[in-house]
Amino acid sequence: MAFDIEMIKKVYDNMPGRVDAARQIVGRPLTLTEKILYNHLWDGNPAKAFGRGVDYVDFAPDRVACQDATAQMALLQFMHAGKKTVAVPTTVHCDHLIQAKVDAATDLARAKTQSNEVFDFLSSVSNKYGIGFWKPGAGIIHQVVLENYAFPGGMMIGTDSHTVNAGGLGMVAIGVGGADAVDVMSGMAWELKFPKLIGVKLTGKLSGWTAPKDVILKVAGILTVKGGTGAIVEYFGEGATAMSCTGKGTICNMGAEIGATTSTFGYDDSMSRYLRSTNRADVADAADKIAPYLTGDPEVYADPEKYFDQVIEINLSELEPHLNGPFTPDLATPISKMKEEAIKNNWPLQIQVGLIGSCTNSSYEDISRAASLAKQVSEKNLKTKAEFTITPGSEVVRSTIERDGFIDTFHKIGATVFANACGPCIGMWDREGAEKEERNTIVHSFNRNFSKRADGNPNTLAFVGSPELVTALAIAGDLGFNPLTDKLINEDGEEVMLDEPTGDELPEKGFYAEDPGFQAPAEDGSGVQVVVSPTSERLQLLAPFEAWDGKNITGAKLLIKAFGKCTTDHISMAGPWLRFRGHLDNISNNMLIGAVNAFNQKTNSVKNQLTGQYDAVPAVARAYKAAGVPSIVVGDHNYGEGSSREHAAMEPRFLGVKAVLVKSFARIHETNLKKQGLLGLTFANEADYDKIQENDTINFTDLTEFAPGKPLTLEFVHADGSKDIILANHTYNAGQIGWFVAGSALNLIAAGKA
Repeated sequence: MAFDIEMIKKVYDNMPGRVDAARQIVGRPLTLTEKILYNHLWDGNPAKAFGRGVDYVDFAPDRVACQDATAQMALLQFMHAGKKTVAVPTTVHCDHLIQAKVDAATDLARAKTQSNEVFDFLSSVSNKYGIGFWKPGAGIIHQVVLENYAFPGGMMIGTDSHTVNAGGLGMVAIGVGGADAVDVMSGMAWELKFPKLIGVKLTGKLSGWTAPKDVILKVAGILTVKGGTGAIVEYFGEGATAMSCTGKGTICNMGAEIGATTSTFGYDDSMSRYLRSTNRADVADAADKIAPYLTGDPEVYADPEKYFDQVIEINLSELEPHLNGPFTPDLATPISKMKEEAIKNNWPLQIQVGLIGSCTNSSYEDISRAASLAKQVSEKNLKTKAEFTITPGSEVVRSTIERDGFIDTFHKIGATVFANACGPCIGMWDREGAEKEERNTIVHSFNRNFSKRADGNPNTLAFVGSPELVTALAIAGDLGFNPLTDKLINEDGEEVMLDEPTGDELPEKGFYAEDPGFQAPAEDGSGVQVVVSPTSERLQLLAPFEAWDGKNITGAKLLIKAFGKCTTDHISMAGPWLRFRGHLDNISNNMLIGAVNAFNQKTNSVKNQLTGQYDAVPAVARAYKAAGVPSIVVGDHNYGEGSSREHAAMEPRFLGVKAVLVKSFARIHETNLKKQGLLGLTFANEADYDKIQENDTINFTDLTEFAPGKPLTLEFVHADGSKDIILANHTYNAGQIGWFVAGSALNLIAAGKA
């Protein structure tokens, strides 16, 4: 039986009536996205039609999921809410704090020793508040959610940007910051601006070397890293229904890389097969009874231009395998053009490492197709030219592929199997030699390839591809190798070609795991003690942020004017900093250390206006805070792209930053800033970015009149006494202004006023 089956049945019981009512109110057929959203309104039955990209709407998600790095801060905040138990089904997954270095067993044992304090904290908090706990080694949050909790037509939020992976099972699953999760865990409504809708029509059928990953790599090339901002992407068409459920998950997973709120697919036979294969026949049976409500209305898919804000059509029969990168996931190159592009851009052709797995591509189907290529190494007397690693997505997948011989196949070509954890995908990779910062090329089946992302080396060029393409390229050791047309020279000097990859959608013998790694919470957690040592370097109880004093912010100093791309990795790095995710003071020492200072083009080097000296960004911020001087951050387009990590908002708040003024925000980060009581503002005129000087002092002139839809006026006073008046837009509604006034959204919850 599935987890939380009664909750799922309740969702399905409500859905026909609410969707029918919404269809009448809206006055037209509905997309799948609209059906799910209208079925999850906080007020229950729909009463009005909402404007896409205009109306803020309160929703009631079905469940919450947290990974261990973000769960620490989320649960520390939840402890302030004063609740006895979580209001909706919630899970915590230990996947981010396991560093890949040697092999699965060694790395897992080391992580359990090094992060024992954190794991014990998460286990005890989960036990106390009715939260399902997945132990270290159980798997990556998104794979475990897909295997156990995702269900067609559901709505969930998760404290990780790749929560969107669950769209592969027909959910609206959205990545959020921990403060949003605390709202829902506390029984509060969750607010989201009603999204715009992008429809992607998939015609034809995947075959040969082309994989589901190539669909999203192609879409990323079309929409870019911000083209999906404020929108939900809904896939449909014959190509969608012909694809496996886990393949759909891969596509939805990387939807985070186009800035989309989430992505989803309509319920079909592939989802039913996957549910039944993962011991959830009860969910499949319930879904089958209301199947027409779990996909878009036929009229929508027949004439999509009438119902979506944007429509993209891709013929899967003509789609070519792609590699995206380096340094950005939207630089899309068909494999037939890669050699030409690599030579033109002077990308190193020799591949040092190929890595497959992660939450994006670690399904049974993915691994079996990669294994079919690994098997050819011995059959064709080849030798793998690059290092090769596999990161299984869950203990269930790992146990199953071991039983079916795939791990042995990988070991025979010299591959390393890492623990069931995020590992290199999030920078938790102790890669030998990375500290030398040599220019090199790697290929992987992960989702992100920002500078320094995988190994901390700014000169590692990472390219994203499907597991089967990555495997082929690792065998060849050559970025310019096209397995569709090119031959390899084997150990006998003969020319051979790799056969097309093959694999099974689902294991013929079913999934297997002796111990999946789940810990159920106590029936009554009131007696469970949660202990946080006051001297801990890893965990720190939170103190509330101060409320606004009701006055204009004046005398603020410019902390940094960030130049170019500034992702959450630049604002709050992962990798070795993950160990401080539960300690706000300590992790604040990484604030904006990866951002490029527009005035000297250096990282972690900004001017302290109090001394005239240059210092690290956190050090200057602390100096301003100690002197009682507020500060602001200025940034470029799509500021805060990437992860959901709210540390990127909490750290500036903690270190005295009052406002972040940018050309445009990534959705999750803007919300996180609002939740923590910061001012997230955008230039009314983007050219004003160029007017900001290094020694500026900033005064707000009308913050006392802060109101929805009313821009704020900032006075930038330059070192020579001259001034520039800059108008700043914002998207705060009345409730969000309440967060700012109170000092944070959590302050309102704790006071019982939210």
